[in-house]
Amino acid sequence: MSTAKKMRNMGEKAKGKAQETTGRAIGDPVATASGKGKQIKSDLKQAGEKVKDATKH
Repeated sequence: MSTAKKMRNMGEKAKGKAQETTGRAIGDPVATASGKGKQIKSDLKQAGEKVKDATKH
């Protein structure tokens, strides 16, 4: 996985975590769910990149 893509995915995950935490703090279930969704999306992207890397070798 390229370093740039890894950093971008980590950034997306951090944004999702911040949104989830903010949503919980203010009692907004939509923001909480959206933040959790962003984290899951980032995890899936990372997994896809790892599969690509594994098939290259």
